[in-house]
Amino acid sequence: MTIQLIVGLGNPGPEYAKTRHNVGYWFVEKLCEQERKSLQPESKFKGLVANLAIHSHPCRVLQPTTYMNRSGESILALAQFYKIQPKEILVIHDELDLPVGSVRLKLDGGHGGHNGLRDIIARLGTNQFYRLRLGIGHPGNKEDVHDYVLQRPSVADTAKLIETIDRTLIALPDIVAGFNDKVMNYLHTDTK
Repeated sequence: MTIQLIVGLGNPGPEYAKTRHNVGYWFVEKLCEQERKSLQPESKFKGLVANLAIHSHPCRVLQPTTYMNRSGESILALAQFYKIQPKEILVIHDELDLPVGSVRLKLDGGHGGHNGLRDIIARLGTNQFYRLRLGIGHPGNKEDVHDYVLQRPSVADTAKLIETIDRTLIALPDIVAGFNDKVMNYLHTDTK
């Protein structure tokens, strides 16, 4: 099964643009820039949308403009409209449980406390969608998580995150085509 919809999670507004919680937005913006496509507002999907062909696979890219905890609203609207199944959706999000510079691809699983994933699972009624988890590291203390995700990463961590996004974009055609074993071999080998 091929991926029909690529979603980058984040919060709208300039105050969130460069925060750790918005690395999903960073990813889709870099993808569209690379493909020379621009994200266009689509009010019926509560998001910004672009249509791409990734190695001849037609694919929609979505950046929900709802807040993170209502991401599922936007995804559900677009998926229902275009009859896209959950297993044809790839969600890119920040992951506290992975060190900065790590990335993991997985199908299903829980939300792990991530409000965007929690809402997507609730609205789709399933956890059977793909996730690209971009490691942002953990502040070390549970009480600090809220502030940590809404802060800008250090210059060094920002560089690592951009490098990880670039490395992941190389694998995107294989992710879209469903060559997941090959992708996992490539992505799950962390580079120093």
